[in-house]
Amino acid sequence: MVALTPKASKLGENGEQFVADYLTKIGYQIMSRNWRVREGELDIVARDQNGLIIFVEVKTRTSIAFGDPLESIDRKKLFRIQKLALAWLATNLRLGNPYRIDSAGVIISRSGEITLDYRKGIS
Repeated sequence: MVALTPKASKLGENGEQFVADYLTKIGYQIMSRNWRVREGELDIVARDQNGLIIFVEVKTRTSIAFGDPLESIDRKKLFRIQKLALAWLATNLRLGNPYRIDSAGVIISRSGEITLDYRKGIS
């Protein structure tokens, strides 16, 4: 989904960069960012030290006033991410490669403090 305003777009970019930096710090290799096809977009595709491919859906907010960021990942959204993951695997000649879908909820407060809620294997 495309952000409605430039400010929201920048917030999303900052959240995705924070998560990409976190994943790199824990030893993951970033393979793709903002991979798009007609059906949608994958925020981050990474590979862990064991070769497992990880698709990460990142949701960024400035507060929890309208709910936790991860609450916006419903069944329909998860199903779409699964389809996009399979499309990425097929496009990159990796069908059959083990994979996992993770989510990252990022809160970037107005003061600049960043909180990360990272969940593995949400599917």
